[in-house]
Amino acid sequence: MRTVITYGTFDILHVGHINLLKRARALGDRLVVGLSSDEFNQGKHKSSLLNFENRRVVLESIRYVDEVFAENTWEQKAEDIRKYQAGIFVMGDDWAGKFDFLMDLCKVVYLPRTSEISTTEIKQSLGNV
Repeated sequence: MRTVITYGTFDILHVGHINLLKRARALGDRLVVGLSSDEFNQGKHKSSLLNFENRRVVLESIRYVDEVFAENTWEQKAEDIRKYQAGIFVMGDDWAGKFDFLMDLCKVVYLPRTSEISTTEIKQSLGNV
């Protein structure tokens, strides 16, 4: 069984998120997702409209996702790859090169983002409503 691992905040779920999850899952037999905790987001000076538990329940309901766990630190990725025996680490290409150090543990893949959609843009437009 080939496990794929990815990470994100997945706030205000949209087609870009679904496309990433679908393409990541297609690379293996199982997809595990590290979901940024509320505390971790605060440490990154990033806010989410939905809390961790809400985002977790939504992610768990997506057919491409097999398991969701909390991402609490930047440094936990290597440990997570070993824990879940992930053969492939996937992120959007806006992170290209940032996780190449994990190539000693597994294959690292940066998938193209879905054009014309982003959580940041959605949040900005909500501020204008």
